[in-house]
Order: sequence, then structure tokens, then C-alpha cells
Amino acid sequence: MIWTSLSDFLDMGGYGFYVWGSYLVFLICIAGEIILVSNRKRTLLKHLSLIHQSTKQEKRNETSS
Repeated sequence: MIWTSLSDFLDMGGYGFYVWGSYLVFLICIAGEIILVSNRKRTLLKHLSLIHQSTKQEKRNETSS
């Protein structure tokens, strides 16, 4: 397919809405996945930190008694 102008390229022979729409949905899904994974990582690190702190505190309590 040969495009003579930018508007022809964006129109994609009448299928531009579907083509560019699918790219948009793909990018939104990828961005959402990145955000969700980073939130899960942050939550996991927070939980692990709390577990580590409680374990350290329990060890201190065992040695002092």
C-alpha cells in the first residue's frame, strides 16, 4: 500500500480507526501491567520489611530473657 500523505497513512485505507485503536489498547494494557507490577513489588517489599523487623525484635526478646 502506498500512502501519498500523512492523512492517507493515518487512515490506513479505511481501517485506521481499528489499527490505531488496537495500538492504543495495547499501550494502555502494557502501561497498566507495569503500574500493577510495581505496586505489587512495593507491597511485597513492605510486607517483607515488616516480617524482617518482627523477626529481629523476637530474636532480641529471646536473648534478653
